[in-house]
Amino acid sequence: MSPFDEGLLTPVTVGHDESVTDAAFLDALVTAEVALTRGYALLGVVPSEVADEISSSLGWSGAGALCRGHGIDVGELAAASVAGGNPVIPLVARLKDRVPESARVWVHRGATSQDILDSALMLLAHRASRRVLASLREVDSALDDFATAHRGVVAAARTLTQHAVPTTVGLRAANWLRGVRRAIERLEEAVRGLPAQLGGAGGTLASFVEIAGMPRAASLPAAFASELRLAAPDGPWHTTRWPVTELGDALVQALDALGVIAADVATLSRTEIGELAEGSGGGSSAMPQKQNPAASVLVRSAAIRAPQLGATLHTAAALAVDERPDGAWHAEWPALRELLRLALGASANAASLVAGLRVDADAVARNLALTHGLIVAERLSVVLGPVIGAARVKELVAAAGRGEDLRELVRALPELQPGGAGERIDADALLDPANYTGLAAHLVDAAVAASDDDPSSPPPLEDS
Repeated sequence: MSPFDEGLLTPVTVGHDESVTDAAFLDALVTAEVALTRGYALLGVVPSEVADEISSSLGWSGAGALCRGHGIDVGELAAASVAGGNPVIPLVARLKDRVPESARVWVHRGATSQDILDSALMLLAHRASRRVLASLREVDSALDDFATAHRGVVAAARTLTQHAVPTTVGLRAANWLRGVRRAIERLEEAVRGLPAQLGGAGGTLASFVEIAGMPRAASLPAAFASELRLAAPDGPWHTTRWPVTELGDALVQALDALGVIAADVATLSRTEIGELAEGSGGGSSAMPQKQNPAASVLVRSAAIRAPQLGATLHTAAALAVDERPDGAWHAEWPALRELLRLALGASANAASLVAGLRVDADAVARNLALTHGLIVAERLSVVLGPVIGAARVKELVAAAGRGEDLRELVRALPELQPGGAGERIDADALLDPANYTGLAAHLVDAAVAASDDDPSSPPPLEDS
């Protein structure tokens, strides 16, 4: 990592961002250069022994792996990059100095800087995103268990910050789970499609045709991509930036899903609510009694920043003019790298957060009872409205809101007495929040069942 940023201002990333450091990106750049030579060799344009000489000189250890033994200094290369506006220009000269003289002509042969930099960025993104996906799957598994364990724990649902109707702790977790699963699907799709870049100076591949002939030039992008374990491009995408924006969107969606979890946990762990608690809370420098939801805070910090980074990628894509962008392309690099960095840190912290999440059942029950039965006011309207009329239901709710006992008010209704129109209505059962959770249990079961081989077949509905 650059000494400029060790993570003091981005603690969510500390310990999780080594795969997207400047040093890692330099390794990816070298790897892309080596892969191009090996792509030529696959097509018989370059003798295999020449490609092997270049590979061994620059630390190649196999397709999909990063070159690490090239000996190029990150700081020195960065300083040399200013003059040309990108690091590939000075990199090529340094690589040629490190390979046998007879092989130098095949380093960067026919390529343009954007071919190498875009391919390296996709390689780095592919490797980092796979780590993000691994952490997201840990979150998925932990939420699956948490939702199942708390399937029947009735709690107060909140809308616009206020108590609304009863729900369950399990359903809240199942909703988190659905968001994470959808994010996993989107990110997996984006990662599978990450392509190598090979278009030459103006996106026509003219240099490659001159070097290798038409048929082999047409096959070279796929051969190059196979050495990087990236998708074969269907054409140059120098100014068609969907690989970057689609990946960025998927990363933002993943951070959105994690941000919702973190926001809910932070809210529900407030002292006056106390329904949830992180397994290991953070301390305070001044208040030793505090157990701050530190992991939630870190995840939220990443989720808040992510959309603006995604917007930068879309702005850059919209301004990628001509056949090579003038500055828009350059704006992508730090934005995408920071998105990857945040996703790596947030997903790892979220996995730890969810794995240790605790429920205070007493606090859940206490909060559920705070409105003294009014949390089922909607049910009263549905059940009692046809019996006593909407106006009287409204009066009943208003009286309870002023402090009268709702249970006694309902029990005293003439229509609920023997011979009345509602004599079969059980007031106690009517006012029990556990009897007004709708399809909550089924929705939990359906979310959990989605981890099975056939997610389209949720469990059958059961009579309540």
